[in-house]
Amino acid sequence: MTDFLDVDDRLEDWNALRDTVAFGGLLTGNGASRAVWDDFGYDSLFENARTVEEKPLGASELAVFDALQTRSFEQVLGALKTTSRVNKALAVSSAAPRNRYYAIKEALINTVHAAHIPWRLVEASTLATLGEELARYRTVFTTNYDLLNHWAIQHGGDAVDDLFNGPDAGFDLCANATHKPRLLYLHGGLHLVRNQDGTARRLASTEGTLLGQFAINNTIKTLDDVPLIVNEGPVADKLKTIRSSDYLSFCLNQLQRHGDNLCLFGHALGEQDAHIVRALRLAQPKVLAISVYPRSSAFIQHQKRHYARLFEGTATELRFFDAKSHALGNPKLSVPVEL
Repeated sequence: MTDFLDVDDRLEDWNALRDTVAFGGLLTGNGASRAVWDDFGYDSLFENARTVEEKPLGASELAVFDALQTRSFEQVLGALKTTSRVNKALAVSSAAPRNRYYAIKEALINTVHAAHIPWRLVEASTLATLGEELARYRTVFTTNYDLLNHWAIQHGGDAVDDLFNGPDAGFDLCANATHKPRLLYLHGGLHLVRNQDGTARRLASTEGTLLGQFAINNTIKTLDDVPLIVNEGPVADKLKTIRSSDYLSFCLNQLQRHGDNLCLFGHALGEQDAHIVRALRLAQPKVLAISVYPRSSAFIQHQKRHYARLFEGTATELRFFDAKSHALGNPKLSVPVEL
């Protein structure tokens, strides 16, 4: 265990570390996406939806979020969908909740469009690099809900399994065994939706179209398709969304049970990630390798103390490596953001 009172500014090289320690798991955070597209560095999807140029959240939509005391799009859209169906069953006008539902969903998708890397800018070599790295691990966990990982595994064929299989690309809790590397979305994804019965499925699409007219013409106008995304908010709010989904609950449970050595890349593990920290403390991997971007000597030492405090009292050995030495942190992956 690292002594958080006595740390240096040394960082290991990832390739040398991996040569001496076998890692069966990878957990990626926002830093992995920002390594490709810096605009993924927004602080709040909800706040961005209030100010997005095209059809932002209006007063009526914001009132729904306030009434439900949440900033979770998934929870608000789910509540409006249920209200609309109940009103219809009771022969009460469902126009108001239905219209708010469509407006909030459209604001969400427009906000994602504004921040997400365009498909046309993603190089095939970038997707190949991402896919090859994901395939190195038995299980890849991610809290990112953007489409980079989804595009990467599409590009790589069937090397990595996201567990959404079958004719309806649905997740079956009783049929998730696979011999391939697994990709698990701890906070959902833009390509995942919650069905009417609460189960999850992957949207059918071809490469790149999830952020094109497919999303606008189908996802917005379909009442059943509630995006399965755990965005910002208090940890209790996130856990409420996670526990209401069989898929998200399964993913978090798998992290809690992951006792194998784990690589943590691009994840700050801040206050909003207390549920992830708890899962990792329960899993107690023998070795937890943590990426640190070498901004300065003081920053490296601060990061080491931060993670040491989080895992104080556990038997997990913390190893710190230079983020730029990892395939996911290679500066060559970075795509200049369009002005």
